[in-house]
Amino acid sequence: MAKVEQCDSVVADLISFLNASPTAFHAVDEAKKRLKDAGFEHISERDDWNLECGKKYFFTRNYSTIVAFAVGKKYVPGNGFHIIGAHTDSPCLKLKPVSKVTKGGYLEVGVQTYGGGLWHTWFDRDLTVAGRMIIKSEKDNAITYLHKLVRVKEPVLRLPTLAIHLDRSPNTDGFKVNTHSHLVPLLATAIKAELEKVSADNGPVNEQKESITTRNLENRRHHPILLKLLAAEAGCEIDEICDFELQLCDTQPSTIGGALREFIFSGRLDNLCSSFCSLKALIESTSSQSSLDNEVGIRMVALFDHEEVGSNSAQGAGSPVMFDALSRITKTLSSSDFKLLEKAIQRSFLVSADMAHALHPNYMDKHEENHQPKLHGGLVIKNNANQRYATNAVTSFIFREIGERHNIPVQDFVVRNDMPCGSTIGPILASGVGIRTVDVGAPQLSMHSIREMCATDDVRHSYEHFKAFYEDFSLLDAKVKVDI
Repeated sequence: MAKVEQCDSVVADLISFLNASPTAFHAVDEAKKRLKDAGFEHISERDDWNLECGKKYFFTRNYSTIVAFAVGKKYVPGNGFHIIGAHTDSPCLKLKPVSKVTKGGYLEVGVQTYGGGLWHTWFDRDLTVAGRMIIKSEKDNAITYLHKLVRVKEPVLRLPTLAIHLDRSPNTDGFKVNTHSHLVPLLATAIKAELEKVSADNGPVNEQKESITTRNLENRRHHPILLKLLAAEAGCEIDEICDFELQLCDTQPSTIGGALREFIFSGRLDNLCSSFCSLKALIESTSSQSSLDNEVGIRMVALFDHEEVGSNSAQGAGSPVMFDALSRITKTLSSSDFKLLEKAIQRSFLVSADMAHALHPNYMDKHEENHQPKLHGGLVIKNNANQRYATNAVTSFIFREIGERHNIPVQDFVVRNDMPCGSTIGPILASGVGIRTVDVGAPQLSMHSIREMCATDDVRHSYEHFKAFYEDFSLLDAKVKVDI
């Protein structure tokens, strides 16, 4: 019964995290709140660091990547880092720098495709916009530019499909999306927008407000009606909007579903489920006063942006952010940097956590017959001989052994030889930093759809396995002598 109650609690917490995180920026903001509540200190890469053993810290980069770590009380410089890495981004549609589109009597919004989404699933959904804005703020004759998160809660956009009477091919040849021509969501009708503008023009005139908003209302880059929505959400004047980074998202909330309430239906499970489980595991494994008393290493979670487009950015896993963090922490906590970082890296271990492909009952032939991960079956250890995943026999054994010690199920996956294999941040960090890595992920269906699904049990399995990794790795690794 205790495990059922824990499962309900962990799953409910995941649902809350998902509903608070429509974008990578919001996911990092939610992670920050949880870390602060758990006693982690916010530090900045721009400042000097004063770190102490037994203390907990975090920093962000670009507000879309976050790294948190807890230093064991028995840590000695040169000891290893025990890391779980995941990513905060998901495939989506992002607004173009010039999003204003008018055609056929409609106001539309120009978007770019981000990542490899199942774009046909975005049609006939109630959509909105969310992301971050740069806001001009003037106080005491001083001007500053602030970062502000926004999320329009109402459904304001839609991608309607073409009626079957006008094109019968989707039922015979499938729905083929032209990502340039078809993925242009409707915002309003031009005539209604013009009537609203006339009504506003005929209303009471506030000369000061009119002068403030004139420049942006005449903005040729974005529809004024969209700017009004964003300004209202941000609590600012339209003219104070300097720029923004926005994306479309579904307004339907994440939920528990299925006849037996065994599934989670949600957008962005890939990879916010892994992000949440690793973050919660770090927080819970360091929550008590004595949790770090016997820890000789540093427990860390690193949640990166831009995995879905290759990780090559200043805040992606392909950037120096991981190496910078390991180097800076090691040097800050030591009086000498003589080969300590090199030693620390060789004593470290990374769990690359990214969602896995569950067996689909209607497409059984898409899985290799001996490697068919099931929902409720626990985390999937991913293998690929061509190093699309970074798992090897040693790292697989260590992660599997931790699961067996806690009676947590584990599954295995390799892709069919006649199919291409995806990849993760695992090989990027393993090759870039030189750290031992295992690639794992909870099984899910509908990956890269606007609405994905996974099993409630696998959320608990992921959280428990990650927590056990933080708590057990130091003792287990001391018994692994393969490199000696």
